[in-house]
Amino acid sequence: MSQIRSMTEDKPAVLIVSFALPLMVGNIFQQLYTVVDTMVVGKALGVGALAALGACDWLNWMMLGIIQGLTQGFAIRMAQSFGAGRMEQLRRAVGGAAVLSAVSAVCLTVAGQAAARPVMLLLQTPPEILEDALLYLRIMFFGVPIVMAYNLLASILRSLGDGKTPLQAMVVAALVNIGLDLLFVLELEWGIAGAAAATLIAQMISSLFCLWHLRRIAFLRLQREHLRLTPALAGKLLFLGSPMAFQNGIIAVGGMIVQSVVNGFGVTFIAGFTATNKLYGVLEIAATSYGYSMITYVGQNLGAGKLTRIRDGVRQAVGLAIATSLVITAAMFLLGRTILGGFISGTPQEVAETMEVAWFYLVVMSACLPVLYLLHVVRSAIQGMGNTVLPMVSGIAEFVMRTGTAILLPRFVGESGIFYAEILAWLGADVILISSYFVTMRRVEREWAAGMGGLDGEHGAGRSE
Repeated sequence: MSQIRSMTEDKPAVLIVSFALPLMVGNIFQQLYTVVDTMVVGKALGVGALAALGACDWLNWMMLGIIQGLTQGFAIRMAQSFGAGRMEQLRRAVGGAAVLSAVSAVCLTVAGQAAARPVMLLLQTPPEILEDALLYLRIMFFGVPIVMAYNLLASILRSLGDGKTPLQAMVVAALVNIGLDLLFVLELEWGIAGAAAATLIAQMISSLFCLWHLRRIAFLRLQREHLRLTPALAGKLLFLGSPMAFQNGIIAVGGMIVQSVVNGFGVTFIAGFTATNKLYGVLEIAATSYGYSMITYVGQNLGAGKLTRIRDGVRQAVGLAIATSLVITAAMFLLGRTILGGFISGTPQEVAETMEVAWFYLVVMSACLPVLYLLHVVRSAIQGMGNTVLPMVSGIAEFVMRTGTAILLPRFVGESGIFYAEILAWLGADVILISSYFVTMRRVEREWAAGMGGLDGEHGAGRSE
């Protein structure tokens, strides 16, 4: 209970940073076990296994992105209810989100298993790595209910201003995952299946950790009636969650198209591309943390009717995010080559060729990080105001830019053209998001001025139920 925090009072920058910092540390641990997975597989099983992980990366991320989109969308309703002080509405939102998440988890598990092989074949996955990639995917997809549970529980906590409990859960999960990686892959020699199993067991433990903390929050104790999903509530939750899930899904489809192009460049190129893609999560750690912070901050302040605080918070968050991205850029320029070396093994020629690909890609992405960080802050602010459609449109722009660049640019400049697909995707999204933010902000201000603001068209500040 003590870790729950209202973000409707105090200085915006202080709140945003204090909320984002635990998430950054938690994301560092999450990326740590992703990186350890990759390092253990790459070093113990070789370049082929590393390429297999890379070949299924985007399909795996697509599933995760859909899950995160749904649960983050559901949490917008919770943050707005909490900011407005409407606790009964908060409980109903949590119960409804739990029911929708359970149904979605079953559907996604079935769809993932059915689609795995056809999609991997469609992506022109090299035959020598296809079976390893499929094995990893099938195990991960069987664990979809576990992943859904963690993301829902963590989203509920974050909507209440609690960024510390998800951090603690992620620390525990990271330590468990690293230990199980070493046991399953190195000691028991379970190969790529061991890496997948370690990840799922770690996520299950983090889910139970979050659930234990949620059960201690008195005003979130649900009754049977809170789990009765009405069509009206389902519509409201899905209106917020579905566009975010679709946005992540379409971004992932673009990534898979890029991966299909990369797969045509050979196993060594795939391995180098994968090594840097595994660092993508590290580069993005602070950006996603600021994004989670902004969804909660904007959602709570919108529920409380504090629109000036929203503008101030977005402005300050943009400055903080860009400054942070520049620090990470400098760190990658100094240490990136050394870090990449931890992923790569093989003959001296294989290592040299893989490193050349990985380092070039890392330099390009690191130099353009401010563009990515701006994207996360502005997109999350719009989502926090309850508009998930315009961010979805930005996801479509990302898809067009990413796939267009991946298909066309290599024809003119060679294989290196693929490295600019991500950068141009970020730029395309930013163009839409920046204009969308001002449009959405003006609409919200007009609604509140006309007496139609707040949850369901009611001013929510000061309400309790």
